[in-house]
Amino acid sequence: MNTNTHIVADKAVISLQGRFDFSAHREFGTLCGTVLGSKEVRELEIDLGKVEYLDSSALGMLLLLRERAENARKRVMLSNCRGTVKQVLDIANFGKLFRIT
Repeated sequence: MNTNTHIVADKAVISLQGRFDFSAHREFGTLCGTVLGSKEVRELEIDLGKVEYLDSSALGMLLLLRERAENARKRVMLSNCRGTVKQVLDIANFGKLFRIT
């Protein structure tokens, strides 16, 4: 999985590309921890537009991110969700937990 992060005002956008699965666990966790530690960031946007595949471990990572963000009083949204990725998020009822665009 490839990642790209940029911060605009109080929002960090983390763009993911490729397969979002257990092999991305360490990289994703470290990246999110860095962003969550930033005092100026109030919202994290996870851009899934270039993700070709995600599995249950990716869903678990997103849930852990949500919990860590809530503890840090920050919001998480998922963006550019389409195709199979959108279907998986819908089946898992992530629309009740995250703002999804």
